[in-house]
Amino acid sequence: MTTQPNESVVRVSTLELFFDLVFVFTITQLTALLAADVSPRTVLHVLVLLMIIWWMYDGFAWLTNTIAPSDPVRRALLLAGMAGFLLIALAGPDAYAASGWAIGVGYFVVNAIHSGLLLRFAPDAMRQLAPLNLLSAALVLAGGFATGPWRLGLWLAAIVVMTVSPYVHPLAAWNVSSAHFVERHGLIIIIALGESVVAIGVGAAGLALDATLVLVAVLALVASFLLWWVYFGGDDVRAEHALDAVPPARRARVALHAFGWAHLPLLFGIIAFAAGVKKAIGHAEEHIHLGQALTLGGGVAIFLAGDVLFRWILGLGILRYRLLAAVLAVATVPLGYYLTAVAQLTAVVAVMAALVTFEWRRSPAPDRP
Repeated sequence: MTTQPNESVVRVSTLELFFDLVFVFTITQLTALLAADVSPRTVLHVLVLLMIIWWMYDGFAWLTNTIAPSDPVRRALLLAGMAGFLLIALAGPDAYAASGWAIGVGYFVVNAIHSGLLLRFAPDAMRQLAPLNLLSAALVLAGGFATGPWRLGLWLAAIVVMTVSPYVHPLAAWNVSSAHFVERHGLIIIIALGESVVAIGVGAAGLALDATLVLVAVLALVASFLLWWVYFGGDDVRAEHALDAVPPARRARVALHAFGWAHLPLLFGIIAFAAGVKKAIGHAEEHIHLGQALTLGGGVAIFLAGDVLFRWILGLGILRYRLLAAVLAVATVPLGYYLTAVAQLTAVVAVMAALVTFEWRRSPAPDRP
């Protein structure tokens, strides 16, 4: 099989960043869906939607890693892909009711553009994957028009196809540009973290600006900053070097695991944390429901677990301290449930600050941000 060479893609273009902003609107909608009803059923619904849209978003990251959006036709098609994601985002809060059809149609459009472009410009890389991509898109489309449990069942079947598809193809024809790949995924994480900052403003809407509101808002901002530090903290360059060090024949597979699968819990953790922040802002001096306390502490724990998986795949750093911090983040849940939201948020910030400080003091000076 002939390896399809990458075009000159060095860094993320502003058009790709624009695309990411549209995608993150879907993250905002999933956060609103979870914040409105923290229940096992809603968590399942949010996870299913996140897996579906993340698969196709990440597909576009692979697309622009291979094909630079450098001419009007490609840019127009990328715009059409943005429109598909916008339709998905608009339908998100009502995805399991009247708006399911919009999820199906939007996803099919995005998938068709992705598969068509790669079949045209990187046929060796996409020939075996395109039929499975279109099958998963057809299942999402059918699920969008189905009703009741059929919708969820068809969407779960689409996720199975998505999960299996890269393992029936060796991926050797994909020539991953490490600098672009690391930067693109880093940008989506930092834009998604912006959602947790937006959640502060949404949760504070209509509330009197008093000392308690200022305190809980600042704590939420510090927590978001510490999540940023955990993911970045100077390690984006190390991640790029680690991916570059992987032999080309294996690099695409490692990229799939580190930036595809491992970034799912990172994004879900951000969604859960942002949903918890919304409730913490509005009920700072009250105890909160168990589900709300779980989103606040559990969201941070899931983010940390995803970060550990990401680093383990790339062989970055000592991970046991982050695992301990994840356990301690979950241990803050009783504080929110029995005491107050601000008590739990303070504990979460203390756990994260201790982790960051401990790791910073142990790191060599050149690695310090």
